Amino acid sequence: MLVLAAVVLLLDQASKLWAVSALSGGAAITVIPRLLRFRLLLNPGAAFSIGEGATWVFTLAAAAAVGGILYVGRRLRSPAWTLVLGALLGGATSHLLDRLFRPPAFAQGHVVDFIDYGGLFVGNVADIALVGGCALLLLLTLRDVPLGAAPDKAHPSP
Repeated sequence: MLVLAAVVLLLDQASKLWAVSALSGGAAITVIPRLLRFRLLLNPGAAFSIGEGATWVFTLAAAAAVGGILYVGRRLRSPAWTLVLGALLGGATSHLLDRLFRPPAFAQGHVVDFIDYGGLFVGNVADIALVGGCALLLLLTLRDVPLGAAPDKAHPSP
């Protein structure tokens, strides 16, 4: 879980450093015409810039998510859940770091978004990990896959 989280965190933060450097001043790079381009957007809110005036709320929510994932992750035995929580932890931690340390102020920072999906929305690598992690979380929940190891049937609990 922690290895995947670290990979997501590093990829996201490195790509954001590139985006701030290469795309500042309104520059845009078209990757696939009308479908995908890179352009810089500093997002003070959540998805679709919802809650722009309540950045501190998202900082607290990200901190709570990171803490909750670390708590639940202590009892993981399932490789699938390890993948899910690693992706969620990496994405949430990266967003938390943006909120804590990016301008305009401590704990009120804006998340760097730069992957423009044909004008529908603009996101980043952490968002990809979060959406993928949530989709897998839903699938594992619907399939009733346990977080921990299966109970030992040879030694039932009293």
